[in-house]
Amino acid sequence: MTETDTAAGAAFAAGFVALVGRPNVGKSTLLNAVLGQKVSIATRKPQTTRHRILGIHQRDDAQIVYVDTPGLHEGGRRAMNRYMNEAAASALGDVDVVVFMIEAGRWTEDDERVLQRLQAVKAPVVAVINKADRLRDKNRLLPEIEALSARYPFAAVVPVSALKSDKLDALEAALIEALPQGPALFPRDQVTDRDERFMATELIREQLTLMLGDELPYASTVEIEAFEQEGQLRRIAAIIWVERVGQRRIVIGEGGEQTKRIGAAARRQMEHWLGGRVYLKLWVKVREGWSDDARLLKSLGYSADQ
Repeated sequence: MTETDTAAGAAFAAGFVALVGRPNVGKSTLLNAVLGQKVSIATRKPQTTRHRILGIHQRDDAQIVYVDTPGLHEGGRRAMNRYMNEAAASALGDVDVVVFMIEAGRWTEDDERVLQRLQAVKAPVVAVINKADRLRDKNRLLPEIEALSARYPFAAVVPVSALKSDKLDALEAALIEALPQGPALFPRDQVTDRDERFMATELIREQLTLMLGDELPYASTVEIEAFEQEGQLRRIAAIIWVERVGQRRIVIGEGGEQTKRIGAAARRQMEHWLGGRVYLKLWVKVREGWSDDARLLKSLGYSADQ
């Protein structure tokens, strides 16, 4: 049996699927749910995702390569906002299928803007109505599907709950129907294109967002200074960059307690993800204007080819 065939000899589908939508609609939660493990950080704060991240779902009948993207948004004028929008928009031209995600019972101007971008997309588009479980009146779902279908010629419209992993099989069935047939694009044991160093950065940033999202909405980022492995132990040193001295005080907290809490939570996540012990050391430093400096952003890993 070749990699292009299932055990029953049926055709094998493989291709790239872009997850697009406005910020905070649940793209990263959906990706993690499909894969059964975390490859993209997710919080309730909009614009948590800042990079394009591949999540590779290995099935007997298909290899679905999801491309998680930052939320497409308007109003942000800083270099970081431009980078995130470019990262999301560029994915639309490089994939075999697009998943357009919205939230059940809610249609916003940002949803409309994303839909307008899809007018130029040549790939088939599958609409996903996320958080469908939150609709108290289930009779509202059919009219919502009909209204959404009238806005665009979707290949399929699938209501799901990413948080509860509900109806994901129906979504993947629709994607496999739209994907081209062909051999696997990645090794059959690969789950993501990102390495351990990148995931360590993201897991620290996730805890920053969870604990200080209101105080530091988008003013912080993380840079790994050192990543060394000694047997099953990883020694990781990282810098949390902020833009002002006052923000540094917030991250450090009284007697350094806030940084300790962030570090302890991030370390636990790393040990779970890496499957081994982690020693994590954090510093908090100020770099004024980092989020509006394209050159600095690139040095911190925010570039189209990363």
